[in-house]
Amino acid sequence: MKETFKVRKIAFVGDHLPRKCGIATFTSDLLAAVAIAHPRSQCFSVSVNDIKGGYEYPEVVRFEIEEQDLSSYLRAADFLNISNVDIVCLQHEFGIFGGPAGSHILAFLRELRMPVVTTLHTVLRDPSADQRRVMRGLISLSTRLVVMAERGRQMLQDVYDAPPAKIDLIAHGIPDVGFVDPTYFKDQFGVEGKVVLLTFGLLSPNKGIEGVLNALPDILAEFPEVVYIVLGATHPNELREHGEAYRVSLELLAKKNRIEKNVIFYNRFVDLENLKEFIGAADLYITPYLNEAQITSGTLAYAFGSGKAVVSTPYWHAAELLAEDRGVLVPFGDAPAIAREVIGLLRDDTRRHAIRKNAYRLGREMVWSNVAQLYMHTFESSRLEGAARSRKSLATKTLDQRPRELPELKLNHLMRMTDSTGVFQHAIFGVPNFSEGYCTDDNARGFILAVLLGELGEDAERQLDVTTTCAAFLYHAFDQKTKRFHNHMSFDRRWLDDQGSEDCQGRALWALGVGVGRSPFRSFQVMAGQLFAMALPALMGFTSPRAWAFGLIGIHEYLRRLEGDSLVNQTREVLTCRLMDLLEMNSKPDWCWFEDELSYDNAKLAHALILSGSATGQQAVLERGLQALRWLNEVQISEKGHFRPIGSNGFYRRGGARANFDQQPIEAQAMASACLEAFRATSDYWWYEQAQRAFDWFVGWNDLGLELYSPESGGCGDGLHVDRVNRNQGAESTLAFLLSLAEMRLAQNMVTSFKEPIAIGA
Repeated sequence: MKETFKVRKIAFVGDHLPRKCGIATFTSDLLAAVAIAHPRSQCFSVSVNDIKGGYEYPEVVRFEIEEQDLSSYLRAADFLNISNVDIVCLQHEFGIFGGPAGSHILAFLRELRMPVVTTLHTVLRDPSADQRRVMRGLISLSTRLVVMAERGRQMLQDVYDAPPAKIDLIAHGIPDVGFVDPTYFKDQFGVEGKVVLLTFGLLSPNKGIEGVLNALPDILAEFPEVVYIVLGATHPNELREHGEAYRVSLELLAKKNRIEKNVIFYNRFVDLENLKEFIGAADLYITPYLNEAQITSGTLAYAFGSGKAVVSTPYWHAAELLAEDRGVLVPFGDAPAIAREVIGLLRDDTRRHAIRKNAYRLGREMVWSNVAQLYMHTFESSRLEGAARSRKSLATKTLDQRPRELPELKLNHLMRMTDSTGVFQHAIFGVPNFSEGYCTDDNARGFILAVLLGELGEDAERQLDVTTTCAAFLYHAFDQKTKRFHNHMSFDRRWLDDQGSEDCQGRALWALGVGVGRSPFRSFQVMAGQLFAMALPALMGFTSPRAWAFGLIGIHEYLRRLEGDSLVNQTREVLTCRLMDLLEMNSKPDWCWFEDELSYDNAKLAHALILSGSATGQQAVLERGLQALRWLNEVQISEKGHFRPIGSNGFYRRGGARANFDQQPIEAQAMASACLEAFRATSDYWWYEQAQRAFDWFVGWNDLGLELYSPESGGCGDGLHVDRVNRNQGAESTLAFLLSLAEMRLAQNMVTSFKEPIAIGA
């Protein structure tokens, strides 16, 4: 009977070689195995790039996704829908996708119109809130789920309530190699006559290599012919953040233990053919990982399936795979135990060969040709189960169903406004005004923006340049004697004040808190933390409510990473009470505000209460902050429905006439930011819409219908006059726009990833 092929086109989504990571190797191998086993099915890859410009991919990679760019995920989904793909096979690992806990992939899955089979390379027992949300989204949006260990299947049910019938157990695939004596391969590596211990994989501190290095002296005392090979390049993420520090520390440890002659580091990422030869030369394979929470290990699977005797710590995959005399387990971080078990296996040839045979026998079920058949069976099942989804048309969304298209984030003007000292305060049109010098306020804003750009995955080099420059300015601005920040500096680098304003101190604390709580760079965390600790006490003596509010926002950011700091928590409690007292004292039925006047950076006051109330679980504080922000929002909406901030030409005193001009960008930024915080605190999409309304002021939905931002450079006019835009593009205005855009992008990414796109227009 002629065979019919129902699954004709399969897209494998994940990383792909030549990217150096385990997921890339797995995706490439699985795609190739399915293509060989089912030559009438068309297989291709959609690969995620973690570096600008991507990689030199083979032709099988048909579409590329930029890791942090949410729109590229949506374009990839459109590509697959248009391409009539029958099945999408997603390789999931939290670290390879953009957004909180890799949530961008949910937006991609939500747009697909065909069944999805998701292979879960990680299943966490104790996920963060975002990781739990992402995993539950994956479970909901996938037709079937594949795990590689029984424990993974059980954890999906126990921790995430996944339907048991939806889960398939398919082992990690391995190359099909013969059961060969290690001596056959040793001369290729110059280790003939040696006993070879092998560890391979991308190198990073969680691999526990130092445990083996500390065990080697005892092993060598009895078996001096032992050589330990560590095969693998340093993990790209480790290399970017810390360089070769871990590898160097291992080399120094080997020297300290006087085992340099018995240790070989191969610092390279080898192809499959070379890898098989390295594994073939090994007498024992060792995986000394330091953490049990690893549900899958491709390196373990490769060595195990090749018939190697394995000594491993009991992480989840190893504990399951090496049971029933298929390997040996040792406690985490226990070098003497590693030495004892290695020596025992080298003494006992009979036991070692029995373990090898047990492993090799089970490994025959794991070869790629068999794994490919199991995946195709899952694909066929998914096709039947997901038939209804597959029949959906490629729907075209109306404007109210699509996320608002935000402007492109451009840093051209900001970079023109920044030199090696800091961000210039003012501009003459688009040209920096040197005569006005610099100020701490703007460099604090610049530092915050740079950290947010890092979260968005924007140009890493430019983002790091701005972060470094602004951080250096903040450090120089702090007076160690007075514990206060200077604010204004001339072009020739002279401070023009004895000390800055209370608001300046508050803004600097806000930026430093962001540095501690959000910056991925240890050096910025440490510097910001030290300055924050020295600058915070002055805040308690201030009378400016805006300084309190800026400080409270900075405190919240600081406590993201250092929540146990009792002094900082106490300061938050005191300042929150002060703002609450101020609101209670000045509020009237027709004036729900902290002061008798609406002036500048108004929304920051309500923002601070919302943030503090939500973070501390004080519902009354949260509700009063929301109430004040709702009132301020109503005051600042025009008859036509657009945002109309309080003008700086007179402000708005209770009982008096409000100033409608000059409208300042910092008011739109403060309002958008506060409304986004209200949205995060309440999950009420009405607040998201108000944030969008405030942001739209920059792009022309205002009293004059004029854009304030420059789409060519990312600069922003200094205000909206009664008859025109102020075309000077100073730092405060430009940073207000860029901060608003960055915050809107981060929020839109979250909204689009975690649930269906919503109507966000006013």
